[in-house]
Amino acid sequence: QVQLVESGGGLVQAGDSLRLSCTASGDTNCISAMGWYRQAPGKERELLASNTTHGRTYYTDSAKGRFTISGDSAKNTIYLQMDSLKPEDTAVYYCNADVKCGPSRGVAWGQGTPVTVSS
Repeated sequence: QVQLVESGGGLVQAGDSLRLSCTASGDTNCISAMGWYRQAPGKERELLASNTTHGRTYYTDSAKGRFTISGDSAKNTIYLQMDSLKPEDTAVYYCNADVKCGPSRGVAWGQGTPVTVSS
């Protein structure tokens, strides 16, 4: 099993930056990819960016240009650098991991870290 813990959320003003962190523990050698999602009030959870263990990075349109995903494999941690934040970025941000151990496959989620951007 894999456990994920996010941190770094908070209350900021429009135009500010934040860096979110997500640290994995447990069967981390079974992680094939990690990513960041967010869920705004009343909306569905959406993918922002992902990073595979082979170094492939993917961004959705919601993240391109202002958000940057990065990782530190030695710390089993990924980050989401968010710049030029806007009020519409207000959401709970979740870390996600694709887990593959032999024939077993699954998805792990963190508990989420809230981000509030005031205008």
